[in-house]
Amino acid sequence: MKRKILATALTLTLGLSGLTTAALPQTTEAANLDDQLNNVKEKQSSNQEELEQKESELADVKAEQEDVRAEIEQLNKEVAETDEKISVKEKEIKDTNAEIDQLKEEISALEDRIAERDKLLKDRIRSMQQNGGGTVDYMEVLLGATDFGDLVERVLALNTIADQDKKILEEHKADKQAVEEKKAQVEEKLASLEENKAELEDLKKELDSKKAQKDKLMKSLEEEEGDLHNHMMDLNETAELLAAQEKAVKQEIKRAEEAARKAEEERKAAAKAAKEKAEAEAAAQAKKEAAASSSKSSSSNSSSSSNSAPAPTPEPAPAPSSNATFIKPAAGPITSGLGRRWGTFHAGIDIAQGGQNPVSAAADGTVLRSYHSDSYGNVVFLTHSINGQMYTTVYAHMQNRAVSTGQSVSQGTYLGTMGNTGHSTGQHLHFEIHKGSWNSSKSNAVNPMNYIQ
Repeated sequence: MKRKILATALTLTLGLSGLTTAALPQTTEAANLDDQLNNVKEKQSSNQEELEQKESELADVKAEQEDVRAEIEQLNKEVAETDEKISVKEKEIKDTNAEIDQLKEEISALEDRIAERDKLLKDRIRSMQQNGGGTVDYMEVLLGATDFGDLVERVLALNTIADQDKKILEEHKADKQAVEEKKAQVEEKLASLEENKAELEDLKKELDSKKAQKDKLMKSLEEEEGDLHNHMMDLNETAELLAAQEKAVKQEIKRAEEAARKAEEERKAAAKAAKEKAEAEAAAQAKKEAAASSSKSSSSNSSSSSNSAPAPTPEPAPAPSSNATFIKPAAGPITSGLGRRWGTFHAGIDIAQGGQNPVSAAADGTVLRSYHSDSYGNVVFLTHSINGQMYTTVYAHMQNRAVSTGQSVSQGTYLGTMGNTGHSTGQHLHFEIHKGSWNSSKSNAVNPMNYIQ
C-alpha cells in the first residue's frame, strides 16, 4: 500500500512539474516584450537625434534665406534705380527727338530761304547775261556813262549789286554751316542718349538675370524648407507614434504579466485540485485495501488489489485563452497588394467594398494611436503581442474611429467604418502588418496575406 501511495505522489509531482513548464512561455513573452520596449526606446532616441539634425538644417536654410532675401532686396533696389535712369534717358531721348523735329522745321525754313536766294542769284545772273548767255561787261557799263554823275551812279550801283550778292552768298554759306553743325550736334546727342539707354538696358537685363537666379535659389530654399518641415512633421508624428508605442508595449507587458499571473493562479488551483484528488484517491485505495485484507478471501482480494489500476494522471491547467492569429479586418475583395505601386512602396493591402462596411481589430491588442492623419486619414494603430512577438497593425482611410488611444481591444472589436479619408482615391481600407514597431520607412512591414486567416 505504501508503494502505491508513493506512486500516486510521484504521479502528482510529475503532473505539477508539467504545469510549471506550461507556465514558462508567459514569462518568455514578457521578456520578449521587454526587448521590444527597449527597441522602441532606441528608435525614439534615434528619431530625436534625426529631428534635432533636421532642426539644425532648417535653421541653416532659414539663415541662407535671409542672406538671399537681402541680396534680392538689394537687386530690386538696383533694378528700380536702373529703371528710373532708363526713364530719365527715355525722356531725354524723347526731348531730343522733339528737338530734332524742331530742327527739321528750322532746316526746312532755312532750305526755303536758301532756295529763294538761289532763285534771286539766278535771276541776277540772268539779268546780267546778254544775248542768251554772255556775262555783263562791267567796263561797258562804266564807259557807257553819259557824264561823271552817271558814272558815279553806275559805280555805286555795281558796288551795291556786288555787296548784295556777297551778302547773299555769305548768308547762304552761314545758314548751311549752321544747319549742318546743329544737325551734327543733335545727332551726336541722340546717339549718346541711345548708347546710354542701351547700356542701362543691358544693366537691367543683367540685374534681372541675377534677380531671376536669386528668385530660383529662394524658391529652391523654400522648397527645401518645405521638405524639412514635412520631414520634421513626419519625425514628430513618428515621435508621437513611438511614445504611444512605448505606452502600448508597456500595456501589453502588463497584459502578459496579468495573463501569466492568472495562468499561475489557475495552475496552482489545478495543482491543488489534483493533489486533493490524488490524496482522496489514495485514501480510498488504502481504505479499500484495508477492507480487503480483513476479508476471508484474502488471497483473491490480495491478487485483485495487486492488479488494481494506478491513479489517473491529473489533467494540466488550461492555457489562457488568446487569439494567436490575425483575421481579415473587413469584408470585401483585396484590390491592391503589398509591393511597388505608382513609384512608391505600398506597405499593405487594400480591401474595397461599398456601403457601410465595418472594420474590426485583426487580433487582441492595445490601441497604439487613434487620430486623423493627413496621409492615412482616420487611422487606428494597434499593438499586439502574439507568442512573444510584437506586431503593429494599421487601419487607414476610415470614415470614423470608434476606439481611443490606450484602449485594450479584442479580436473583432469594431474600430470604425471603411471610408475615403486622407490620401485616398475611393472607399477602401488600407491595412498594414508590421513585425515589430511601426516606423516612417515602414521597414518592418510584412505581407498581411501571409498572416490573416
